[in-house]
Amino acid sequence: HIELAAPVTHIWFLRSIPSKIGLILDMSLQSIEKVVYFASFVIIHVDEEEKTTTHNELKQEYKQKKKQIENQFKQQTQNAQDKKQDQDVLEAVQKEYDEKMEALEEDFSAAEGELKDISMMSVISENRYQELSLRYGHLFTASIGAEAIKTLLKKLNLEETVTNLESVIEKSKGAKRDRIVRRVKLLTSLIKNDIKPEWMILSMVPIIPPDLRPMVALDGGRFATSDLNDLYRRVINRNNRLRRLIDLSAPEVICRNEKRMLQEAVDALIDNNARSSKTVAASGKKRQLRSLADILKGKQGRFRQNLLGKRVDYSGRSVIVVGPKLAINECGLPKKMALELFKPFVMSQIIKRGLAHNVRSAGRFIESNAPEVWDILEEVTRNTRVMLNRAPTLHRLGIQAFKPKLIEGKAIQLHPLSCSGFNADFDGDQMAVHVPLTEQAKWEAEHLIGAERNLLKPATGRPVKTPQQDIALGAYYMTKYTEDDKEEIKKFFSNVTEAKMAYKLRRIGLKERIKVRFSDLSKFEEGQGSLVETSIGRVFFNEILPNELPYYNQTITKKDLGNII
Repeated sequence: HIELAAPVTHIWFLRSIPSKIGLILDMSLQSIEKVVYFASFVIIHVDEEEKTTTHNELKQEYKQKKKQIENQFKQQTQNAQDKKQDQDVLEAVQKEYDEKMEALEEDFSAAEGELKDISMMSVISENRYQELSLRYGHLFTASIGAEAIKTLLKKLNLEETVTNLESVIEKSKGAKRDRIVRRVKLLTSLIKNDIKPEWMILSMVPIIPPDLRPMVALDGGRFATSDLNDLYRRVINRNNRLRRLIDLSAPEVICRNEKRMLQEAVDALIDNNARSSKTVAASGKKRQLRSLADILKGKQGRFRQNLLGKRVDYSGRSVIVVGPKLAINECGLPKKMALELFKPFVMSQIIKRGLAHNVRSAGRFIESNAPEVWDILEEVTRNTRVMLNRAPTLHRLGIQAFKPKLIEGKAIQLHPLSCSGFNADFDGDQMAVHVPLTEQAKWEAEHLIGAERNLLKPATGRPVKTPQQDIALGAYYMTKYTEDDKEEIKKFFSNVTEAKMAYKLRRIGLKERIKVRFSDLSKFEEGQGSLVETSIGRVFFNEILPNELPYYNQTITKKDLGNII
């Protein structure tokens, strides 16, 4: 740790909203900042008895001077009347008396105002402090910087303050009441947890371990270093300089300036974004340095990046594109990505086949892009599964297992019917690939999360992989009658085969109304004759359905397809 030559405020407690130090002391953030950054003084002690005595003396002096002026006026008026002087002289005497009284009143009011200003926690400018010190230096003590704030926090009696505030709460209204309630809550929490408010002021700064602020040697004898090292160096340099100045008994102005610079250096180390003046790197680009708060907060911060989520081996991610030629349980995996994912397995096979003697030479053999490498990769991936995941994984269909099919290019191919489970589309979505390693993981990938086994939506039990888009359009087109076909049906067929033959010979259209005799009437409703009005498109559509299903003699929409499935 660094022992500081002068205390400094912790910027989190000073500049949080609302300011914790401001709330405890019941001072505005602007006032505290003026004190902390050496722009104004704050009164930390007032001798109330001496102040009362001085006030009484002031009143006494005022009364004496007033009496003196009145006596003088009476004397002058009497003299003027005795000498029988004219009206002008009397008016001049009256005017002089009025001016003297007015000046006396002004002086007395100013003196009273100055005494009123001398109260605990009053923030005064440097010039005002000099004036008050000359006249009333014996009445009060004022200080500046974080030391002053520390003294005020130490003097605060928490229990007494809470008791006083609780008695005031009932009489207060609106914003004032809200502030008092917040203040009471904070003070009560401090009391309950046995926390002293002066601990918000730092007298030493801890240094984080070197591994968290590394230095890396670059070519040419230069070093790349963490920003924290720069920020710590600044604090150490300014602290040492301040200590040296104090030892040399340097003038107060110089010491004060160095204390302010130390305060700013510690602020920049803890949180470089909180203050308006940012500390930038000494290098030419003048970029803002990353402070401790920046390293902790946000998506790239220590918590979210390194502690809550970590990078995973045997995984990769890429953009997804449509793979219309894939089976429903297949995905297209780019060869280069597959090689990286299955590298250890490929290396193992290379060594087994004697193409390399150790892991290093097997790695070099893979880098050589020999044809055997791709053959081995094909073998390794043949009977395996990979898991595909699309963020955000909101339900269990967000991760499914597929058989990898090695493809050229860099994008993962996905079967269009698998998209609805992942809520994916092909406008630039990315998906992550994971390789199950243990036997149990492989078994589960095949039997539990295989894409062909997750056809129903867990929420509703309805099918999630219903034919859609091109398939839905095709089914609709096949089963719809020709719109202008309102004439009486003139074409009759004795069986389905005859109707198919007529279609092949282009005697009938795909959507034309025809009548066909069906031999199997079990698929139709009772009472329906063997001669059925339909179209050859509907015949073709029904042929691909299982035998157990009835004959769908209607225009098939996407909803109908879902119901059929």
